[in-house]
Amino acid sequence: MPGGEPRDPGCTPLSPSESEELIPSLATQQELNEWERENIIAAREWALSPRRLKRSDVFAEAYLRELHRQMFCDTWKWAGRYRTTERNLGVAPYMISQNIGQCLGDFRFWVEHTTYDIDEIAVRSHHRLLAIHPFPNGNGRHARLFADVVALKFGREEFSWGREELTPTGTPRQEYLRAVRAADAHDFRALLRFARS
Repeated sequence: MPGGEPRDPGCTPLSPSESEELIPSLATQQELNEWERENIIAAREWALSPRRLKRSDVFAEAYLRELHRQMFCDTWKWAGRYRTTERNLGVAPYMISQNIGQCLGDFRFWVEHTTYDIDEIAVRSHHRLLAIHPFPNGNGRHARLFADVVALKFGREEFSWGREELTPTGTPRQEYLRAVRAADAHDFRALLRFARS
């Protein structure tokens, strides 16, 4: 990590080999955060452009991986690649691809059969991706942007996610994490409210 600093609290810790794959030469955690933020802003423009939304199959695994790659391609060499190391959350690395395939099939089924309204499909998709935790880092940011893509693709507005950046020490992040934990127990009401707050 830049300057030997640990990642922000609440972020998935990186393995030493993953940390070594930082592309820019940065000195501090703040510089890394700012660099990633700029990368993500560009990725949002890429993902949310009306032309791309219209022609993209957002429920294709290639799209899911490309979204992550776009978000972190200027920051990490592993952008868009599934993690190969164990984490304290998420599925085992060898199960990621299978779980992603099942989820994407479920998401497509939910839309085709109107199982839930679009907001709930997007938020449930976000939650399922968080549970798998497929990438070395950036899973929450990726899952939120993916939910925004799903909402816009199917005629809704993008989510506000508390209207503030979800910094590790901020009140909105604590509210978000409480809502995610409630969704872990199959109660999606708080996460739906937070996504539109």
